[in-house]
Parts: sequence; C-alpha cells; structure tokens
Amino acid sequence: MLFQIAFAACADYLSAMPNNDPDARCRLYLVTPPALDPTSFADDLAAALDAGDVACVQLRLKDAGDDEIRAAIEVLMPVTQEYDVAFLVNDRPDLAAEMGCDGVHVGQEDASYAEARRLMGDDAIVGVTCHNSYHLAIEAAEAGADYVAFGAFFGTTTKDPKTRAEVGLLEAWSQATTVPCVAIGGITPENCGPLVRTGADFLAVVSAVWAHPQGPSAAVKAFNKAINNAFEA
Repeated sequence: MLFQIAFAACADYLSAMPNNDPDARCRLYLVTPPALDPTSFADDLAAALDAGDVACVQLRLKDAGDDEIRAAIEVLMPVTQEYDVAFLVNDRPDLAAEMGCDGVHVGQEDASYAEARRLMGDDAIVGVTCHNSYHLAIEAAEAGADYVAFGAFFGTTTKDPKTRAEVGLLEAWSQATTVPCVAIGGITPENCGPLVRTGADFLAVVSAVWAHPQGPSAAVKAFNKAINNAFEA
C-alpha cells in the first residue's frame, strides 16, 4: 500500500506538475546499463537508490530476449518498490504490462504511444523519445504522454545518438507546456547545471552513475548536489 501511494504521487508528478513551477525540483531518472546480471546489479541499484533522491528507474536491455527481460524485472522491480521508486521498461509495453511494471518508455522506432497506452492502461506512466524535435514532443504530449525525452545533449558512449539537442529546446518546452521533459545523453554532475536551470524536469543518466569510479552511491549524491547547486546559482 505504501508503494501504491508513493507511486500515485510520482505518477501525478509526471503527468500533472507544471515543469515551469519555480518550486519544482529536477530529479534523477536512472537508466540501467545495456547488459547486466540482475542478481549482482540489484546491489548496485539498491546502493544508488539509498544514496538520495531518484524519481524512477528504466530497465533498458535492448539486446536481451523476453525471458531475460522478465527475469531482470522479477529481481529489480522489488528493489525499486522498496524505495518507492517507479519502475519502467524500455521499448516493451507488452512485457511491462504482463509483469505489472509502473510504466514504459517508447522510442520513435518502437511501439507507438497509442499501442503502449492500450497495453499499459490509463494509470501507467508512458514516456516518449522525441530526440531534438519540438514537433514530435508536441504530438506525444497531445496524444497523452506523461513525459517527453529530449537528447542527446552531450557526447555519450552508451549508444550512438541519432540527434543532438540544444539546451534552448528545454527552455522553449518548459515555457510553452506543462508536460514534464527528460534530458538524456552524456549528462554528468559537472555538465548538468544548464539543463536543470533551463527546464529539465528529469535527468536520465546511465554510465555517469553505474561507471562512476566511486560507485553508484557516490554518483547519485554528486548528481543531487549538482542539481541543488544549479537551482541556487
């Protein structure tokens, strides 16, 4: 019950909170590494969530089979539930719905928003990749997406980005709409300040957390400190 209440609050935050609210706080959106062993990664995930504020975790296993994804969900979703953090799956609304996940993130070449919403239901979180396109974001928002994701903002080794986004896109979006936006692509504690100040509601991060030399706990602490510093600057 506690998780259901916390998740409802998170869903409300994602879908309803104006992202130009001066009291809004940018939050972390953790994306898993592209390959992982669920049992050993669970410890890293718990350490990250225990270290500070995290809004949600996205399981992103692009090259894994269905059973591998199911196994990862079975191990990792309970970890996020323990910390009242929403658990999303990348690309696969069918598996996310089957396994009772909190939401799904779909790209432009994955399942459509309409299909994801049909499978997930009205109460789940559905986010959409919009690259560097204001037009795609408007389409997703008008369709009912809970958030839109822009990027890549910086160079990244996680994947070969299809587009590069400019910081001004976040500012334009935050001034024009109340639909939350996620910034992604090469984001670190050192470079995230302009993204926070110009309107990102969430920072999606991968290697900057999981490959941090002092571990994921130190990374989450560094990100939350950088976010706070950006607001105070």
